[in-house]
Amino acid sequence: MEEPKHEPAPGGEPEPLDFVRAMVAQDNCTGKFDGRVVTRFPPEPNGYLHIGHAKAICIDFGIAAEFGGRCHLRYDDTNPAKEDVEYVDAIEADVRWLGWDWGTHLYHASDYFEQMYQWAEQLVNAGKAYVCDLNADQMRDYRGTLTAPGKDSPYRNRSIAENLDLLRRMRAGEFDEGSRTLRAKIDMASPNLNMRDPVMYRILKQSHHRTGDKWCIYPSYDWAHGLEDSIETVTHSICTLEFENHRPLYDWFIEQLGIYHPQQIEFARLNLTYTVMSKRKLLRLVQEKLVNGWDDPRMPTLCGMRRRGYSSESIRTFCKRIGVNKTNSTVDFAMLEHCVREDLNKTSPRVMAVLDPIKVVITNYPEGQVEELQAVNNPEDASAGSRAVPFARELYIEREDFMEDPPKKFFRLSPGREVRLRYAYFIKCEKAVKDDAGHIVELHCTYDPATRGGDAPDGRKVKSTLHWVCASKALDARVNLYDTLFTVPNPDDAPEGKDFTMHLSGDSLKVVSGCKVEPSLAGAKPGDRFQFERLGYFCLDLDSTPGRPVFNRTATLKDTWARIQQKEQ
Repeated sequence: MEEPKHEPAPGGEPEPLDFVRAMVAQDNCTGKFDGRVVTRFPPEPNGYLHIGHAKAICIDFGIAAEFGGRCHLRYDDTNPAKEDVEYVDAIEADVRWLGWDWGTHLYHASDYFEQMYQWAEQLVNAGKAYVCDLNADQMRDYRGTLTAPGKDSPYRNRSIAENLDLLRRMRAGEFDEGSRTLRAKIDMASPNLNMRDPVMYRILKQSHHRTGDKWCIYPSYDWAHGLEDSIETVTHSICTLEFENHRPLYDWFIEQLGIYHPQQIEFARLNLTYTVMSKRKLLRLVQEKLVNGWDDPRMPTLCGMRRRGYSSESIRTFCKRIGVNKTNSTVDFAMLEHCVREDLNKTSPRVMAVLDPIKVVITNYPEGQVEELQAVNNPEDASAGSRAVPFARELYIEREDFMEDPPKKFFRLSPGREVRLRYAYFIKCEKAVKDDAGHIVELHCTYDPATRGGDAPDGRKVKSTLHWVCASKALDARVNLYDTLFTVPNPDDAPEGKDFTMHLSGDSLKVVSGCKVEPSLAGAKPGDRFQFERLGYFCLDLDSTPGRPVFNRTATLKDTWARIQQKEQ
């Protein structure tokens, strides 16, 4: 037998042969789909994409690229009550941002509404579908339970002619919303509840964002999904694990119609600690203004992560490392942050910023003099070069880098102690100046001119190096310090009568004004990422204005995941 072909995606190595890729490779070997590989990413345009969708995107588009096939972007726009063009535009932006492109293969379920309807009439004519007058509550009662079979609808044995007449009148808009449905006639005693005469069409008198008021009946997801795959000659319809029990229905519809049959494959969805992944719950956070919109940097949405400063490369790396499997599990948020840090450490320019400034006056430095010192842009990338940072008599350092009466293991600045200023000089604190209330407002220090950019000629050492900015040249900035949105790893775990919102953190956002950043950041553009030395990774926010930058903290420098991995090894 010929070896399966498995090429790398553009710009990378092939992914390991997980069980999905192994199935695709085997199908190629046997010629099941004539060597074709066609996948699809089928979002419903009823919300913004989140990190869970990123995993699906990387699988769908990645497998197609690796096997020389194609991936379709297809909107399952079958529920106009919840869908919006805003979401359509956002989905396309997110997929492109992740690095994938569908080319000319952009489709919509609504493209196929007429064909789906004709197939529905085909099943009615075959005695395999009927119009049911039960309302939603009655249908639920008739459906049965996991341990008890359902009961046949009293309308199940209508004649083909009556069913066809009623269906056509449903389409014509003669009946009230919710008064009738079209159901498949399968088996009300099936152990699989999805096979107990599922709904194919419901009456919904809502205007559709693409078809307008042309339709007042809309297909269910189970009816539409396999038909869309068949029309587009998809080979491998890759879904999350909750659709595994729906696969017999997917197969049944296609087999009854006698049309092209794709292969549905299910994998475990992504669950992440300290967040929720339900679009319904994310929508509630937005609508109740518990967050500042879909792109709030605390949200697990791709637009929120982009605004926070996550790179698309780091998200793709994360999706690759968590792998593809058949077992539901929850991934530690620290692993995602580790992938973000790993990428940003290689790509982010280093700059100096002071979030809680206290002024330092170097009393023996010439008044009015400003010199330029060279600072390394990125020690991980020699080609990044260096930049000039201004140094003068008055500087700012972090308030926490000084203690008047320090404990034994405090090695930063204190009265009589000498430290190094990054890229600059050794300084020694001579005096702490206080206001009338006894608060320290200024530090008077001296510097050693012989230590510019290096060690002291006499060989003396210091135990700490501090970051700083030049007081006269610094830019005023605001910084948003983000933490996890929830206080517990599993926010859905709430006592009876409560819900996930009880676990919202009151400390997930801290806004810090009066920050000082080095003047090189004046030319930064929204979305630019930096490492603030000793403080973490930050991204220039969309709310920035010329001369008044706003930065979002992407991640701290503390890597919890790396420490966990070291302990396990």
